[in-house]
Amino acid sequence: MTLENSRAPVTVFPDAACRYFTGPSPRPSPCACGPRDSPASDLVIERNTAPSPKPDPSTLVFGKQFSDHMLTIDWSDKDGWEAPQIKPFQNLSLHPASSALHYSIELFEGMKAFRGVDDRIRLFRPMHNMERMHRSAERSCLPLFDKAELLECIRKLVEVDQEWVPYSLDASLYIRPTFIGVEPSLGVSRAGKAMLFVIVGPVGPYFATGSFNPVSLLADPSFVRAWRGGVGAYKMGGNYGPTIAVQNVALQKGCQQVLWLYGEQEEITEVGTMNLFIYWTAENGEKELITPPLDGIILPGVTRQSLLDLSRAWGEFKVTERRMDMKELLGALDAGRVLEVFGAGTACVVCPVGSLLYKDKTYQIPTMQNGPDLAKRFYKELTDMQVGDRPHQAAHSPRVMLLS
Repeated sequence: MTLENSRAPVTVFPDAACRYFTGPSPRPSPCACGPRDSPASDLVIERNTAPSPKPDPSTLVFGKQFSDHMLTIDWSDKDGWEAPQIKPFQNLSLHPASSALHYSIELFEGMKAFRGVDDRIRLFRPMHNMERMHRSAERSCLPLFDKAELLECIRKLVEVDQEWVPYSLDASLYIRPTFIGVEPSLGVSRAGKAMLFVIVGPVGPYFATGSFNPVSLLADPSFVRAWRGGVGAYKMGGNYGPTIAVQNVALQKGCQQVLWLYGEQEEITEVGTMNLFIYWTAENGEKELITPPLDGIILPGVTRQSLLDLSRAWGEFKVTERRMDMKELLGALDAGRVLEVFGAGTACVVCPVGSLLYKDKTYQIPTMQNGPDLAKRFYKELTDMQVGDRPHQAAHSPRVMLLS
């Protein structure tokens, strides 16, 4: 659906601080040597004098086009955080010995801005992303930062590039905060210099199959994405690059994504870059939604938490975070107790799973035959919230930041 192009002044609403997040603050990091805040009030803006044409929303793919501006914030042991800058989109200039290039001292986030039915622009639960990025920075020994100040800088970047938020309910503006060590040294040590930058760009569906078509999975226990005691719970590039070869194996076998297994029991963990959900009828006849627990292997996804929150608020079926292995899943499939299997993440929102290839045998999953009623309900509930298609929540929802 295409929305009429009508530029509106940007306004920050009272709930912009996103005070829904009430979890404990991360412990001070032993790697963060007294980081200074970089106040958003010091933000410097340099406008792009040669803006690029905006693409047709119907032609958008994921991650190929970028807006006219970017946000950069530099940090060093000596000077702390420098003033944030919004400037024309441009290449980075890095020393060849920068620690991010050699030792993967880097991390990133993924979030979206949506243009709503009321032409307001919304960010969905953005403080969850700031909290997760903060935890990843601590684990990477990169300097800590003020989460609210960074979010305000991101809000300002989206405000500057608001015309890049597609006038469409089928597309959005993807936001990629990235944090890299730029210490010019080949020593394996904490980075004494770092750069935090944010780029944004309009995106369409994440999968080439479309926004709500089922994907097929390869489950191969010889490949492992993450392990307990490692960094699977953090959004670091090192968790993603090594999966590309396995993704290629899946494609060669006629599958679109990988179902990641772990350990001798072949525990089910994640699907591709998404969190996994299984909706089934338990052995006692009770309807139940299951997702793997946050035990160090699973990335704590914002969409994952949103689906759990919605499910518990509905109170219509049991919601469980627990481990499940392949033996249990295949037994439930054979017994006809599995109703729906789907992935969830920022890029795709909700993605149904239609089949599973395991040890050269294909198992059909009846997700689409069952509607999929639950996956579609989740998808509609979240997307309605993201575009403000709920009048009683539009101006006061604690889950969104409203920009316009």
